[in-house]
Amino acid sequence: MFAVIKQGGKHYTVAADQTIELGKIAAKPGEIVTFPVTVLGGDKPSVGVPLVSGALVAAEVLSHTRGDKVIAFKKRRRQNSRRKRGHRQDYTMVRITEILTDGKQPSKQATGKRAPGKPKAAKKPQANKSEKKAAEA
Repeated sequence: MFAVIKQGGKHYTVAADQTIELGKIAAKPGEIVTFPVTVLGGDKPSVGVPLVSGALVAAEVLSHTRGDKVIAFKKRRRQNSRRKRGHRQDYTMVRITEILTDGKQPSKQATGKRAPGKPKAAKKPQANKSEKKAAEA
């Protein structure tokens, strides 16, 4: 089963256990958020006018990220006029946990898994003051 959700003025086609990047959402990592469904596909497809009644998509917020830098450079030739401006868009990574129909509420809780990306660096063990003095002697 798949669904088309609307978020931030855009539509996204999603399925269960899919990870997608949406526009910034005001939710902390680990929280469960819901989105309204505009089109529901599968065995019994239905199109909403404008939304499918009783249908929701539940998703877990994984992390907040930023996109690549976009440079806007403007130059007016022979006028000694240049303007350089950069921009980075804010995004939220979410994992679709389930697609709900018939007015059901989200049943799954947040799993607490990290978003795919850089692994955390391991910390080096630090020696105690007494061990440092013994090593010096």
